[in-house]
Amino acid sequence: MLNSIPSLDRYIFRLVTLPMLGVFAIAASLLLLDKMLRLFDFVAVEGGPVGVVFKMLGALIPEYASLAIPLGLLLGILLAFRKLAISSELDVMRAVGLSYWRLLRVPYIVTALLMAVNVALVFYVQPVSRYYYEQLEYELRSGALGASIKVGEFTTLADRMALRIEESEDQGRRLQGIFARVANDKGQVLSISAREGAFLATTDSPDTIILRLTDGTIVQDTGSNTPRVLSFTRHDLPIDLPQVEQFRERGDAEREYILPELLKIGWSDTTTQAKRDASQASFNFRMVEVVMMALMPLLAVALAIPPKRSTSALGVFLSVVMVVAYHKVNQYGEDFAALGRFEPVLALWVPFALFAALILWMYYKVAVVPGGQPIGALETAFDKLAKRIRKLFGWRRQRSPELAPAE
Repeated sequence: MLNSIPSLDRYIFRLVTLPMLGVFAIAASLLLLDKMLRLFDFVAVEGGPVGVVFKMLGALIPEYASLAIPLGLLLGILLAFRKLAISSELDVMRAVGLSYWRLLRVPYIVTALLMAVNVALVFYVQPVSRYYYEQLEYELRSGALGASIKVGEFTTLADRMALRIEESEDQGRRLQGIFARVANDKGQVLSISAREGAFLATTDSPDTIILRLTDGTIVQDTGSNTPRVLSFTRHDLPIDLPQVEQFRERGDAEREYILPELLKIGWSDTTTQAKRDASQASFNFRMVEVVMMALMPLLAVALAIPPKRSTSALGVFLSVVMVVAYHKVNQYGEDFAALGRFEPVLALWVPFALFAALILWMYYKVAVVPGGQPIGALETAFDKLAKRIRKLFGWRRQRSPELAPAE
């Protein structure tokens, strides 16, 4: 089957996919690493297990992928055509009668596949994964994920027990220097100190755990003048876990709605106007983010071809700036439309129309106008600026009078 595909298409496919996958990996890694540091700090403050950080990062992958996919697609096509242009292969292809539309056939097939993936992400996978992330964060804050007792600090449990641990070893399985103060309904207070202990789960009551203490003393204050003192070799202290409220249902925010729910709420007469505006804004935002991908091959070609006898990478820089800036404009448009200040169609599709017109004009300059350069003025200005910087910071030899040639 591969032999039936023209060699030109196979060649362009290799040129596009390799840098595209690399950009996917780099962009996703950078976004996740930035979030990972904040999640580690958050989990450390809340005293939760380290493993929950990776669960939360996994829940954020679809959200970051919705931006990384268009960016990777753009840079993959751009770097492929830039290589063809610099190596003069593009000139040969054009000379034998191959149009840009013919050269873009494989990139547009890749674009169609990635658009389908992005539709599944933004309309189905991303809302569910975002809700799962919020659920993990809620459970971490409420202690449902097994938040640990902080060493060297008093921790209140079930409003009747204060517990302090001096040292923790073997990932919390072995506790050293334990002090507990327990009060009951009768007003009696137990002050318990022990050399070491460990938490044990119970099979009959999942809401209760056992703190098994070893080599300690119990001082029982019964209200009389003389408290009772008891030494023990081993003592089991039951601890009631705090009740955790059930997490809310999915749909607290519009970004948690999947496509059928957005359509039902956004165009329903039974919902409030504010809810309809927010749902329609979210729907249109997701739509423009997907449709925008159809313009990426044209933008990539327009920015990939540097001027003759030049290897300037200004187009690569501009491509990233344009895509990220347009994404931010869409986010602002969604926010304003959700507040009811603008119609969602105007707030999101007018910037798209302007962005599309700019891309089509840039592609026309490259594909139709002989020698056209849509960013030619910027290339000239960038080249002059680079020369000035090199001249400013370059090493210039100063000729001294002693070394001057004799006349």
